[in-house]
Amino acid sequence: MGNDVLIGSNVTISSGKHEIEGRQTSVFSRPTIPMTIVFGDDVWLGAGVSVLPGIQIADGTVVGANSVVTKNTQPFSVMVGIPAKVIRFR
Repeated sequence: MGNDVLIGSNVTISSGKHEIEGRQTSVFSRPTIPMTIVFGDDVWLGAGVSVLPGIQIADGTVVGANSVVTKNTQPFSVMVGIPAKVIRFR
């Protein structure tokens, strides 16, 4: 977690996933695979944002409300949508 990170209300930061391939074991009983999420400095996640496992949020990124971050971000980008896409740079 970097410095000066703002996290809005109802943000979901998911740092694990479940493997779903194969039928030998039920999906429910499979272990969680931990994945690191990295936040740079001067990041702002608006209310209701979801960040998926393994994502790197670059320095200066702003993510608009209710967006879903599915890919690593670019420095000083402003991102919105599902999936979140760059609409401009700061």
